[in-house]
Amino acid sequence: MAPLKVWEMQDLSFQAAARIMSVPKFDSLKVMKDLSQNFPSRARSLTRVAVTLEMRKEIEENQKYLSESLGVHPGDGELFINGLHIDLDTHNPFSILEILRGEAKILEGLHNLDIKGEHQGKFLSLPVNTVDDSYALDIRHPAIMWMNDIQNDHIYQNWPSSLQELLRATFPGVIRQIRRNFFNLVLFLDPLQEESVELLKLAELFYKHKIPLRIGFVFVVNPRDDIDGFSDAGVGFYRLLNYIADEYDVPQAVMSMISLYSKMDVGGTLSAGTISAYLKRKYPKANPENILGAESEYDYKRKDGALFYKKSGLDALPLALFNGIPLNPDEMDPEELETIILQRIMDSTTAFQRAVFVGQLTEGLDVVDYLMEQPNVVPRMNPLILSTDQKYLDFTGRPVVDDWNDTSMFSFMDSRDRTAVMAKRMKYFTKTDEDGMTAVSIWIVGDFEKVPGRKLLLNALKHVRASPGVRLGVIDNPSGKPSEDNTVLYRAVWASLLTQKNKAAAEFVQKLLKEESIQLLQQKTKIKDLLMQGMDVDAFEKKFNTLEVDFIRSQQLFCQDVLKLLPGQRAVISNGRIIGLLEEQEEFTEEDFHLLQKITLRGSAEKVKAQVKQMGMKAKHASDLLMKVDALLAAAPKREVRRDVHFIKDTHSVLHLSQRENEVFYDVVVIVDPLTREAQKISQLLIVLSQVANVKLQVFMNCKAKLSELPLKSFYRYVLDPDVTFLANETVSPGPVARFMDLPESPLLTLNMITPESWMVQAVSSPYDLDNIHLQEVNGVVTAEFELEHLLLEGHCFDLSTGQPPRGLQFTLGMSRDPLMYDTIVMANLGYFQLKANPGAWILRLRKGRSEEIYQILTHDGTDSPADAGDVIVVLNSFHSKIIKVRVQKKAEKIGEDLLSETTEGKGIWDSLVSIAGGGSKKDDGQKKKEDDLNIFSVASGHLYERFLRIMMVSVLRHTKTPVKFWFLKNYLSPSFKETISHMAEKYSFQYELVQYKWPRWLHQQTEKQRIIWGYKILFLDVLFPLAVDKIIFVDADQIVRADLKELRDLDLEGAPYGYTPFCDSRREMEGYRFWKSGYWASHLGHRKYHISALYVVDLKKFRKIAAGDRLRGQYQALSQDPNSLSNLDQDLPNNMIHQVAIKSLPQEWLWCETWCDDSSKQTAKTIDLCNNPKTKEPKLTAAARIVPEWVEYDSEIKELLRKVQKQEETAAQRQTPSSSSAKEQNRRDEL
Repeated sequence: MAPLKVWEMQDLSFQAAARIMSVPKFDSLKVMKDLSQNFPSRARSLTRVAVTLEMRKEIEENQKYLSESLGVHPGDGELFINGLHIDLDTHNPFSILEILRGEAKILEGLHNLDIKGEHQGKFLSLPVNTVDDSYALDIRHPAIMWMNDIQNDHIYQNWPSSLQELLRATFPGVIRQIRRNFFNLVLFLDPLQEESVELLKLAELFYKHKIPLRIGFVFVVNPRDDIDGFSDAGVGFYRLLNYIADEYDVPQAVMSMISLYSKMDVGGTLSAGTISAYLKRKYPKANPENILGAESEYDYKRKDGALFYKKSGLDALPLALFNGIPLNPDEMDPEELETIILQRIMDSTTAFQRAVFVGQLTEGLDVVDYLMEQPNVVPRMNPLILSTDQKYLDFTGRPVVDDWNDTSMFSFMDSRDRTAVMAKRMKYFTKTDEDGMTAVSIWIVGDFEKVPGRKLLLNALKHVRASPGVRLGVIDNPSGKPSEDNTVLYRAVWASLLTQKNKAAAEFVQKLLKEESIQLLQQKTKIKDLLMQGMDVDAFEKKFNTLEVDFIRSQQLFCQDVLKLLPGQRAVISNGRIIGLLEEQEEFTEEDFHLLQKITLRGSAEKVKAQVKQMGMKAKHASDLLMKVDALLAAAPKREVRRDVHFIKDTHSVLHLSQRENEVFYDVVVIVDPLTREAQKISQLLIVLSQVANVKLQVFMNCKAKLSELPLKSFYRYVLDPDVTFLANETVSPGPVARFMDLPESPLLTLNMITPESWMVQAVSSPYDLDNIHLQEVNGVVTAEFELEHLLLEGHCFDLSTGQPPRGLQFTLGMSRDPLMYDTIVMANLGYFQLKANPGAWILRLRKGRSEEIYQILTHDGTDSPADAGDVIVVLNSFHSKIIKVRVQKKAEKIGEDLLSETTEGKGIWDSLVSIAGGGSKKDDGQKKKEDDLNIFSVASGHLYERFLRIMMVSVLRHTKTPVKFWFLKNYLSPSFKETISHMAEKYSFQYELVQYKWPRWLHQQTEKQRIIWGYKILFLDVLFPLAVDKIIFVDADQIVRADLKELRDLDLEGAPYGYTPFCDSRREMEGYRFWKSGYWASHLGHRKYHISALYVVDLKKFRKIAAGDRLRGQYQALSQDPNSLSNLDQDLPNNMIHQVAIKSLPQEWLWCETWCDDSSKQTAKTIDLCNNPKTKEPKLTAAARIVPEWVEYDSEIKELLRKVQKQEETAAQRQTPSSSSAKEQNRRDEL
């Protein structure tokens, strides 16, 4: 393939777009796929394609608009499904399939509700409000007694008041002193509880130290009128506090109360006598009767505190609100509370800074008003209503029969159809007789023959009478089998709904539910005798007397099978959201209904109402539709905001494929440069998507102008089929296949797999060197078979006490029959850990030993067991990524212990590194100590370097009597090496393990295989090997060892975590190539030397203890963003970090390299490295035979061994029947 000239490349992207747009539209995606996936072979033909001025101009206009509206620039690739942005870097077909399934549920639901066409898109794009923060209570309440006011009190007058002070730089941990009420602490206290005094002392501490914290109190004392301060200590405390606050100020009053508590006996409780005595002693001129007596002047707002506390729905006293958000009970320990409040102040500061920076919080706004108008502020706390674990009814059923009077027919319906029938048959109470659309539909469920059921209905009716925009439906759930006797009240309720106007029906039912009415009914009073003036008596009596109980039986079935309630149990449903089960003694008050309505409206009901209004429906139908749509949208998984993606013009630059009419469809918009990696992927994805789903597709050609280099340099296949395929004999095909046809024969090619992040894929069968494919030298077809060996379980772990990752913490993963199958260690970088797994249910535990002794698992997210369960169950049932979060905490008795302080470790950590040594290679009888082993680590990729690797191994073994264990990076070894290594192990009596680790997704990715391998040499040393391995020696594959490496292992590294050999500087003719002697490296290293990474020894215990791996990864993350940095990654990184992670310089004799070292020093060399010569560029094989005489001998010896192995395998293969062998091979092989 002759290279293109620069001027020929400039318009290639536009020319590809022109070719795609010129063919019939149903072939366009195939053409895009062919051009992008075979670009090196198609590039020259594109240079002859003409680009019209209209296309060029239209593309540029659209690009300008997309840049301004979406931040999409020329050359970018973006995918939108129904307005949802799909990140092509993080999503794969499995995650996209999950999104499509979620969207299908919403689309089909809307379709079933007869919302079609343009209305469907409008409903779909409605934002559903979700409150991520904890809910807060409005603290602008008169019952709160404020101790101070940061904004107005004179003691803070010297503080600056500008909000811009928040944006000034300060030292970390400094709390800014600004004259605004940013931070507000409200303490709810019962003065008689002994915990109250410590909390008052803490409030005094904050006040005296001028912490910028506004402090308020709500004292919850006895609200009765018939008691005074002489008979009730709580009332006496409250009145005395008010007296001192009036005479002096609130801070003085609080300090006096602390003094009062000090007069109590240890373990005693505050008494009215103690308060009276204190008053007389401290304030002898005061009149106790005026202060504590029945006619006290200081009793104002006493009831307000108790009422505020009751209406707020808060938990048991004492409790605290920080900026309205309740603290957890376990945070109320006074010893911990100081730290918690200061941490809350620091955390909240960040949110305020952001609000000021973006202009949400401005100088003219009162900060408390700003806080209390946030979406997370509510008038009352009710965990049932505010819970994030929400269940919804599905109203999208379309039953053939919608009659609930036929219980047997109703019982055969599924949940969706039963719910649809209930919605269609439901009648409602509303505030007025006027028909109007209501945004909130509440259903209440209960047994109305029982007090709790009647109380619930009564509170609901009171709420309806006080609140417009809500309607109330009632469902009967009798405690026994429905009969005329146990459904009297409900049938009366139902008859009134069917025959009376709203107002009359509501008033009658309220009267009916009162206890005096119930008593009359129990005394055999007839229902008709309770009817009220203004009711249509005849209509009511006729309906009540003819109502059967069959429909109530259907309602009870609905309660049991859909709502999962037992007979007699209560629940509340708001726009399909199920609130309940309500416990027998649990009261759902009028305030709770008010809160429920507010939360429902805030979600999506208001927005749905506005949209339904535009459809011009009758009020009843509109309210029904609103309820159903709100339930559908609110139940959907919460996703990011949907974008309205459109183009200024779409004639010459946008490919259109229309959907099938009158069916549910996906609206897919793609923005892509046809000559990019995104186009290589998305072309096949769109082809499959259009085959398996009904899509409306728009593809904009987002071409990049003035290219100066080829945009794509690889042949590519995106292996994704629309269906399972079968062979001619009707058996399932062996698997998906990537076929590369008509490839050029002259270039050297490399085969590589790009897989989802959570997959560990290996080549398991191929006789070819997949790193060096030269088709001119191959007869026939190059084939390779890859296997998905493992799915990764990934996670992040944090210590709840510190908020930091528990560095060095170990986890085990297994199944119930074998709980110790795999294990790993937590990185300090993001608390990351990964474990190999496969589909199934797995148990994650802390590893026995110090991890389990010191730590305990407190909570976990993304798992499949309760959040507080000690054993974490994780189910892998998808090919999509599984990422969990685990929060741990040190045990109380181990708070002061350091996980890494112990010097002895147990057996190795990573049982996941399964040894596949064969034959007699692993003969450890348990008597030899593991630390006697010589552990050698190396990496290789491609048949040539695997040849070097085998020779290096033999050279190591020839020069030591110490047992040797080799550790090889499995990720890039060829199938042939993995098949033959066991034979070498048997012959030369060594052990080996194949280790593997998936490059974490959060760590900057390398794309070239050589740089990836370099990364594995240095970035994951702390997590690749078992903790039992004290030291590991890395030896490059192309190295020859001439000394006992035990000597290097035992070398004193003088406190450094690793030792490297400096580059030689004795060969003078190479002086001009020694880059480290000038520029950046000369100034950075100073008197230190630049070290070579071909051989190094690592003290793994020291390495882990000083977090060297975390430091190296952190520096790598920073430097690798610059493509010009870390040109020799494995070498540059440790040399760059030499000041943070020390390097012990090994004696020069440990590494001799002809390129840099003179000939005289070769005699004492302990290893010889075949490093490249930038001057002569001599091939390595030629150099090896010339420089190292024994290399040829080792090479011949290994070749002879491999020939014997091959002959044995051929002999074994010949014993199989030809037909069975052929069939087996046919089923195993994937063709490339």
